[in-house]
Amino acid sequence: MRVGLYLVIAAVGLLIMLVSGCKVSDPMKVEREVVEATKHRVTVGGKTDKNPLPFNAENLAAGKEAFGHYCIACHGLDGQNTGVPFADRMSPPLPSLASAEVQSYTDGQLKWVIDYGISPSGMPASKGTLSDDEIWSIVHYIRHLPPAGSLGEPEMYSH
Repeated sequence: MRVGLYLVIAAVGLLIMLVSGCKVSDPMKVEREVVEATKHRVTVGGKTDKNPLPFNAENLAAGKEAFGHYCIACHGLDGQNTGVPFADRMSPPLPSLASAEVQSYTDGQLKWVIDYGISPSGMPASKGTLSDDEIWSIVHYIRHLPPAGSLGEPEMYSH
């Protein structure tokens, strides 16, 4: 029954997109809500998966380190797009990882997104590039991001 409801929501969202035509504009509130609900309830897996790594200083530092090697090009050092020159021009726009949209995912869903990416958003899959422990530590880092701008810009963009 719930799957049927989600399919109806997805169909309504698709209908709205088709009716609105092929124009470049910010999505309407209902479009954003349909897409967010679809991702959170239907398309993004791992909802019940639990982070096997305990939250502690060591795992948080490991998450920051792994994030710094793999994620900063798009999300900035602080996960909030600080210093990323194209973040606001991507379509769809890059969300701040501190946003309610991202933080409302479960830990398992965050790991799933990092593992498999979100097509066609530009979020790449990292399964096979990062280990499970690296990804789970990144989930800890995403849950405990530093204040926006506090870490400066990624070096690759500061020249």
